[in-house]
Amino acid sequence: MIARMRKDLSVPELIVRKREGGALKNDEIQELIAGFIRGSVTDYQMSALAMAIYFRGMGFEETVALTLAMRDSGRVVDLAFIDAPKVDKHSTGGVGDKVSICLAPLVASCGVVVPMMSGRGLGHTGGTLDKLEAIPGFRVHLSVRELRAQLRKIGCALIGQTEDLAPADRRLYALRDVTGTVESIPLITSSILSKKLAEGIDALVLDVKVGRGAFMKTEPEARELARCLVRVGRLAGKDVSALLTDMSSPIGYTVGNALETAEALEVLHGAGPEDLQEITFALGAEMLRVAGVAKTKARAMRQLELALKNRTALAKMREVVAAQGGDARMVDEPDRLPLSKHRKVVLARDDGFITDMDPLEIGHASMRLGAGRARAEDGVDPGAGVRLHCRLGDEVREGDILATLYASRRALIEASIDRVASSFRIGARRPPRRGRIVEIIRR
Repeated sequence: MIARMRKDLSVPELIVRKREGGALKNDEIQELIAGFIRGSVTDYQMSALAMAIYFRGMGFEETVALTLAMRDSGRVVDLAFIDAPKVDKHSTGGVGDKVSICLAPLVASCGVVVPMMSGRGLGHTGGTLDKLEAIPGFRVHLSVRELRAQLRKIGCALIGQTEDLAPADRRLYALRDVTGTVESIPLITSSILSKKLAEGIDALVLDVKVGRGAFMKTEPEARELARCLVRVGRLAGKDVSALLTDMSSPIGYTVGNALETAEALEVLHGAGPEDLQEITFALGAEMLRVAGVAKTKARAMRQLELALKNRTALAKMREVVAAQGGDARMVDEPDRLPLSKHRKVVLARDDGFITDMDPLEIGHASMRLGAGRARAEDGVDPGAGVRLHCRLGDEVREGDILATLYASRRALIEASIDRVASSFRIGARRPPRRGRIVEIIRR
């Protein structure tokens, strides 16, 4: 039986129109998504439409309509009862990206309500939820009622997506994942924004990563995605901006769950790697700006620095961990987070300067050590991963330690160590240092 949107229009006709490069109307998109959730639009029809969109694209108005239809496919959290700006951050994912863990409490300690909704790791990219669960007892899944109560009380939560938020996105992404339609700017945009808009936020800052360790490998690709996200988000009525950040090497010195959580907590203690601080402060300043809490970057930076200096950001993280059932002592003593018992080091084979650290190789090695997933249903080892002992441009001598690998079984280390070793390049000349922030896009 042919699924019908209205008496005068069938789903196949919409697929053909998009296949031929035509535009879909707002009400047609709304009915498509509603039918997809009801089951009157089949998986194979939605897959065909996704392929048509992949090849033919969508205009901004179509992408807004798709975003809002997917947002409205489930529950939309109402946070209007909280008399403070509500802002979230979204990262497109990378290697060593533990920014959310230190960013959320830092921004929340400056008077912004932060419902930080994150995901799990898959492939070479890590997931914030897996990193948070390295804290004993930490609950990443809260009901909407629990979320609202926690945001009212302490102004911050670090959570996963609930089942009733944007269910159409979850179903559509599952189809895209197996039909070769993941790499579509309109579909990526609507997927990201539908979930974020369902949170009930006022504004959003996006961290669009670019480089070998990112989904977008080149600056033009990343810039196109960032501009689409910003424009569609603004057309949907939210203040949205994006930062392009460099992902040509891992962020910080750690890749893995407990390892990265400990490193992120170091930032809240006023320490931590320089590049992790750079990204955290840049995103934090932009979040304060879109929230209306700070009118200038300089003012925002002073507020963030004060929150670290007077330890209010650290106190906020203690509150979040305690509220979500975690052992808050780990916030003050991050070195106590348990690491896997088997360890092995990678040594430098030459004198010289570190000219390259391939994030893809390091990310995949960390996954094989047990820190990540090859498939969505796989589990993770919270104590597994890679600790780096150098950064791009550092001078090393033959025999210096470049990295330490952690795993629960020696066989996992032996299967991964060559991959980590091959990720390093040592040359005679020091490469030029560059910051992590490539560009800020606000329109």
